[in-house]
Amino acid sequence: MSKSLVIVESPAKANTIKKYLGKDFQVKASVGHVKDLPPKKLGVDLKHNFKPEYQVITGKKKVLDEIKKLSSGVDAVYLAPDPDREGEAIAWHIYEDIKSKNKKIYRVLFNEITKKAILEGIKHAGSLNIDKYQAQQARRILDRLVGYQISPILWDKVQRGLSAGRVQSVALRVVVDREGEIKEFKSEEYWSILARLSFEGKEFEAKLAQIDGKKAEISTSIQAKTIVADCAHENFVVSSILQKERRKNPLPPFITSRLQQDAARKLGFTAKKTMTLAQMLYEGIEIGGEGAHGLITYMRTDSTRLSQEAVQAVRGYIAQKYGKEYVPPHENVYKSQKAAQEAHEAIRPTSIDFPPEIVKPYLERDLFRLYELIWNRFVACQMMQALLDQTTLIMDVKKYQYRAYGQVIKFPGFLAVYQEEKEEIQKKKEDQEAEEDTEKTLPLVKEKDILKLLGLTPNQHFTEPPPRFSEASLVKALEENGIGRPSTYASILSAIQDRQYAEKKENRFYPTELGTLVSNLLVKSFPNIMDVEFTAQMEEKLDQVEEGKVDWVKMLKEFYKPFHETLEKAKAHMKNIKKEEIKTEHVCDKCKSPMVIKWGRRGKFLACSSYPECKNTKEFVMTESGEVQIQKQETVDETCEKCNSPLIVKHGRFGRFLACSKYPECKFTKAFTLGITCPQKDCGGQIAEKKSRGGKIFYSCSNYPKCTFATWYKPVNKPCPQCKAPFLVLKITKAEGEKYVCASKECGYSENVAA
Repeated sequence: MSKSLVIVESPAKANTIKKYLGKDFQVKASVGHVKDLPPKKLGVDLKHNFKPEYQVITGKKKVLDEIKKLSSGVDAVYLAPDPDREGEAIAWHIYEDIKSKNKKIYRVLFNEITKKAILEGIKHAGSLNIDKYQAQQARRILDRLVGYQISPILWDKVQRGLSAGRVQSVALRVVVDREGEIKEFKSEEYWSILARLSFEGKEFEAKLAQIDGKKAEISTSIQAKTIVADCAHENFVVSSILQKERRKNPLPPFITSRLQQDAARKLGFTAKKTMTLAQMLYEGIEIGGEGAHGLITYMRTDSTRLSQEAVQAVRGYIAQKYGKEYVPPHENVYKSQKAAQEAHEAIRPTSIDFPPEIVKPYLERDLFRLYELIWNRFVACQMMQALLDQTTLIMDVKKYQYRAYGQVIKFPGFLAVYQEEKEEIQKKKEDQEAEEDTEKTLPLVKEKDILKLLGLTPNQHFTEPPPRFSEASLVKALEENGIGRPSTYASILSAIQDRQYAEKKENRFYPTELGTLVSNLLVKSFPNIMDVEFTAQMEEKLDQVEEGKVDWVKMLKEFYKPFHETLEKAKAHMKNIKKEEIKTEHVCDKCKSPMVIKWGRRGKFLACSSYPECKNTKEFVMTESGEVQIQKQETVDETCEKCNSPLIVKHGRFGRFLACSKYPECKFTKAFTLGITCPQKDCGGQIAEKKSRGGKIFYSCSNYPKCTFATWYKPVNKPCPQCKAPFLVLKITKAEGEKYVCASKECGYSENVAA
């Protein structure tokens, strides 16, 4: 029998650790949390210091019973869930159930899943951290108090099924506020003048920078044309040459938020995908015949600290691969954020023995791309600065000054390995001009040299509103404003989409009509809860609970008294959208009563004011001038199976569907199908277009749930010429464009759409 029991969170991690510990240890996975607050009631005793009512999560009783049974038959139990608040909560919940079975129970923290780290962790096992657990518990209770008490108000005032999250609602507000900025933005016209010049046959460009010693500001085409005419026949003489050497510092190793941002910018990954892949790299990957290896350190961290062993190893690697001149005389040390947990390390490869080229054959494509990103950032963070020679040519033409910029990389340093991709940001009017082109080299000129003018071009521009948030910029905004913590960013972004409060189009977040409505209602009724600064302060208090500086019950009491008062006011005074009706000029085509705008599960719609006697409804759009325009119903060449009336296309929360045009007299509906038969044997269903909870279109069998066939790619009524499958699917990628491919992975057939 095993002498010790180790309990971790995931089966993958259990398999990797078991290999390192040997036969004296049994390793069991809890598969995440085993206990939580009840799903259908508040589960918090408001009269007795917010005592939580934990219960075993559905499906986890068997796991917990097995852990209890194993605990009674070993010498010692090592609780080794992840080294963060959630992991500490899992450890405590298991501890409470097994403490009567075994007196030797230890807490183990593994920052990486390598043999050395596992053995060291067991050797230096300690006790559970009550402060960290209470911080997690306080957060869980806070979220429950807000979500379970605000959501019913939304059910009553807007529609049933809506939810309000303490942190997610603030993130939604950030998205909604940005949309408001975009709509209110007034674009302004401005012009730039570009001179095309030549010296000894080498062409380059210079931009008008100053007029009469002041920054050039040109607001009309007349001004621009006047300047062009004024300079067209003048000599462009080099009046001065500014040269300086610039040093560019390497970037720090990844913390969670920076990894999510760069994976979004460079690889196009969502925050959720990044964290899922990082978890796999952390828990262990099978490398050849050597078994599983944890390839990166723990991926939920806000610390930039690196172990001395890791730093020395990578400095040796840099010297060997790139040369000694790329190794700085002293290690590069980076400052972590104020609230960072310095016990953790930054995200880095666990071993310098696993460079990307070695592990590539064993990693699926996206896993490899993320690992390579982490590897390159880690290596670059311990390399020399880059040295850049920057040159500015200044040419005075009458009262105008033109400038040309150039840059030469003198020594690449860390740029030989890694370069950060900048996120677009909102620019002030004066910064809207084209960015200084510092990447180009300039001709070798001297002061007073005369340049040949090849042409002057006036360019019209308009100031642009701030961009909508991408995955990367929204994570950055959450981090900068103290909304949530590294471990929660991915779930926050998923939550606002799953609840249909926001949707992504072309990788940008747009608030839905429902999301905007909910956010505005919550901002008015719960100004503190929806306040960015207040939310950040709550996060800081939770950090102080973890540090043992603040009592968690006292913190909750300070929060709950004013919150409860606001809650009662909201119940009485929040606008009741359900009862709100806005009159329009349209008349019901069935009973001639006025049509009114109402709010429903799918947003605003037109309804007959004589409801419930008349249940006529219409879909509409609001024009830019504020006019209510009834949408014409899209018809199909099919008739209702019940009353033989024409079928029309309608839009529901789960995508398009067909409905009887005689609704509400006839309520027949059917799926919006593509006219393609399901490929599953003996099914006979049709492929239907559906929409996921996150708003993404997918295709599945009309016989669901009896048939579970589904694909993200649109089926095309064209049989596969290779394996004779009944249809191909349309696959669109940045690298290859549009292609028809076989849905069967075993086949692998593909052809260009244009073929």
